[in-house]
Amino acid sequence: MAMYDNANTVEKSFNLSYISEHLIQAQWAEFIELKKVITEIYNAKKSPITILDIGIGNARIPMHLCGIKEIWEMIELYDGTDNAQACIDISNKNIADYKIENKVKVFLFEATELYKIQKKYDLVICTWFTPGNFYPTNFCFETYKNADKILNLTKNEKFDTVFKNAYNLASLGGELLLGACYIDNDSTRLKQEESYNKMGMTVITSLEDTFTATKEGFWSQRFTIEKLYNYLHFVDTKKIVITALDTYDYAMQVRIKK
Repeated sequence: MAMYDNANTVEKSFNLSYISEHLIQAQWAEFIELKKVITEIYNAKKSPITILDIGIGNARIPMHLCGIKEIWEMIELYDGTDNAQACIDISNKNIADYKIENKVKVFLFEATELYKIQKKYDLVICTWFTPGNFYPTNFCFETYKNADKILNLTKNEKFDTVFKNAYNLASLGGELLLGACYIDNDSTRLKQEESYNKMGMTVITSLEDTFTATKEGFWSQRFTIEKLYNYLHFVDTKKIVITALDTYDYAMQVRIKK
């Protein structure tokens, strides 16, 4: 089951009443940086660009982009994928309500199968902490709280698979954009736990873990720069640009240029 394939999680994840101020401000910080990236790629290409959004959720990004004429005109098409039917349904409704069906399409698709997509995009994005949602296949939410050892995330094969394939979907001169990503520190961990508690979830991880998970099946990993470099081993670190999204080491944006 996908993380967002239950009604309670979907309702609270997209309802600002349940979302912490840190998360809300991270949304806007990454959106501002995203507009800069779109503009940069558009100016280099000198024509409208194509975008793939991995984990499109409720179509929040295109809903906001379409309200800014100067940016929206820089986009030729916007494809989105999600592995939760509930998110696909919400996205399709929002896309119809905003009358942007001419540019935006969404598809039910597992991120681990991105290699099946037979086209290239100028910009491949994965936003609002979705990069940290790709947990190891064998992780057990039911038993982890009582596990006798901490999960070592020096390697996360699912993250490696998803983002190597995502990078391969970027056209030459394009890029893969990951943002926002949680920064791994104790302050961020506490903010994550606060957010999930506000959504009525029960945290099953401890201060020794480098991720936060809940009994309800929600998972979000935190990252150090060193760990990101390790996961993104398929690209020269000179092509990776990291931007802080705040002044208190909560979230960062990661650009991987092709």
